[in-house]
Parts: sequence; structure tokens; C-alpha cells
Amino acid sequence: NLRFYAEEEAGDVACAKQLASLADIYVNDAFGTAHRAHASTTIIAQFFEGKKCFGALLTKEIESLNRVLKNSEKPVTAVLGGSKVSSKITVIENILDKVDHLIIGGGMTFTFIKAQGGSVVNSICEDDKMELALEILEKAAAKNIQIHLPVDVLAADDFSNDANTAFANNDQIASDFMGLDIGPKAIATFCDVIKQSKTVLWNGPMGVFEMSQFEQGTKAVAEAVVAMTQSGGFSLIGGGDSAAAIHQFGFADEVSYVSTGGGALLEYFEGKELPGVKAILD
Repeated sequence: NLRFYAEEEAGDVACAKQLASLADIYVNDAFGTAHRAHASTTIIAQFFEGKKCFGALLTKEIESLNRVLKNSEKPVTAVLGGSKVSSKITVIENILDKVDHLIIGGGMTFTFIKAQGGSVVNSICEDDKMELALEILEKAAAKNIQIHLPVDVLAADDFSNDANTAFANNDQIASDFMGLDIGPKAIATFCDVIKQSKTVLWNGPMGVFEMSQFEQGTKAVAEAVVAMTQSGGFSLIGGGDSAAAIHQFGFADEVSYVSTGGGALLEYFEGKELPGVKAILD
């Protein structure tokens, strides 16, 4: 494992040259590390002029990402979840010109809800990102993009699978409760939008799907993505928790592509050049 060596993460040229001396041809098939300029994944490529290429998986990754970003069939829907707006801000800003619908679920919902004056009580919320959330809503409206926030949530009095739960409108969560999944009205709306799409990018769960009591929103979205794929659409599941969820529910073989990259995929969708990809293309 090269990461036991400091030279690997430092992108050390001498280390890369030493590794390069062991081979005649360089093949990079590691999309999950393509966003890192490490010795064995980026720097090494300079020693294989004319004798470097992508592996089959990395080729498929780039083709799938480009099919969403550059060659997508409309309508295009991006489904973004997860806990924090801050980790998805640049992604949202970069894909606004490429999507028709933007579905927002998971914990980052509550930053948008609170920014619009809703009461989110104990739900996760990034108060310092509320202004940014409002700016995103304004930009989307100006570009005629429909943003879908969950109208209702499944709230709980504790972050536990055994907690007491109740459905509530997203801005009327009971005192001492926190939203841990999207509610039935939100599920119906989100699934309807997904099923009417031709291209779907999904990155981030709708709730705490690791707990069975709060998996319904994420599972329903997964089922809608499968249905949309089966009717001829293209679906890209974006690494990390989304990939974990799609595998957990047994749908990995029923969508178009499940990415192996977490950070790499997000950086690609942020519009950044991935060092590992650039090193091969140069």
C-alpha cells in the first residue's frame, strides 16, 4: 500500500520515477483517487509518454459523468442529499446550467427551510450557509430551474432507531424533534419528478438510511431511479453514501452506473480538473 510512504501523498517525483522504472506501460484505473496528485496516480504518468492510458473502469466513469454533464437527454434531474449544504455548494452552482430539476433532500434541506423562515428545531442546520441557500434559490429561479424541497419530514425525538417519530410539515417540526427522513408527500413529489426525467444524477441520501426507521425516503428515491432507468433513462449514482444505499437495497444492477468515486466525483461535478485524468490526457 503506497500510502504508507510519505512520498506517495506528497507527489514525490523521484518516487514516481522509481515506480515508473518497473514497467513499460502505465494504466490508471483508480477513479476514486483521480482527484489527488499522488506519486503513483498522477506524477508517474509523465514517465510514460505515449504509453499511458485509462483502464476500463476509469473510462466508464468519465463516459458516465460526461453523459450527465455534456451529453444529457432532457429533462435532467439532479438529486442531492446528505447532511451539509457546504459540501455540495460548488456542485449545485456548477450544475445549475445543466439541469431542469434540482431535488434537495437529507440534512441540508433544513438550511434552506430555516433560511426561508421555517422552524427546524433540533434538525441539522448550517446557520452560516443560510444566505448562500437563498442565493441558490434565486439563481435557480432566474434560470427557470425547478428546485424541489421536501414539504414534509419524518421527525424523531432522538438520533436513534428506537426514537419516537412523527410526520410534520418541514417548517413545523415539534419541539425537541429533529428531521431524519423525508415524509410521504415529499416522497410522492420527488419520485414523480424522477420518473418523468430522462437523465438523473443522484448524490446523497434523503435521510439516515442506515437506520431502518429512516430509510423509506432514500429507498423510495432509489426505486424511482430504477423505474426511470427501466423506461429508457440514464441514471448515475454518485459514489459515497448513495452507492452504499443502492447496494444496501439491492438495486446496483438496475441503474445505469454506480460511481466508485466520492470526492473525485464531486470535484468533477464542481468543474475541477482531476489531476489523475489530466495526467493521462496530457
